[in-house]
Amino acid sequence: MSIPLVGEETLVHQLKQKDSQARAFEVLINTYKERLYWHIRRIVLDHDDADDVLQNTFIKVFNHINGFKGESKLYSWLYRIATNEALTFLKSKSKKLGIGNNEMQEKMIGRLEADVYFEGDEIQIKLQRAIATLPERQKLVFNMKYYDELKYSEIAEILGTSVGGLKASYHLAVKKLEEYLKGN
Repeated sequence: MSIPLVGEETLVHQLKQKDSQARAFEVLINTYKERLYWHIRRIVLDHDDADDVLQNTFIKVFNHINGFKGESKLYSWLYRIATNEALTFLKSKSKKLGIGNNEMQEKMIGRLEADVYFEGDEIQIKLQRAIATLPERQKLVFNMKYYDELKYSEIAEILGTSVGGLKASYHLAVKKLEEYLKGN
């Protein structure tokens, strides 16, 4: 995670002050937008949807920064908001389309294959199909550990769970992915 030019505490303080809020928010966005985009993108898979969710994430951060108590790291708080926004988006989208989670995952994979912004090859599509078969928690843990390269302690802070539970979820996810990839 890249650190802003100012320390995290200073950035949070500036975000809460009217006179420095606009500049501090610009620093926040420039510091975290790419990592948050890819985190969201791995959940929603579609570029345009990821952009929408990212925008909603930053709006929520802006509206609720005064509620940030500093009990966790700023990026953990941002990841938690981004994760919740992405999951809420998917639930809303599947409800709007009147389809279940499995159908939604298949639809998302199909759109990913046609997405001009997707730079992956056939192996990446196969991996995304495998990841789509995982339960939501395992999918999140796998993505954060494998792609975002977060430590278990950081993931635990973001998801509000224990490190031991995360290790078990990650291990199960990897086993399921290996089985899927061997069989397909």
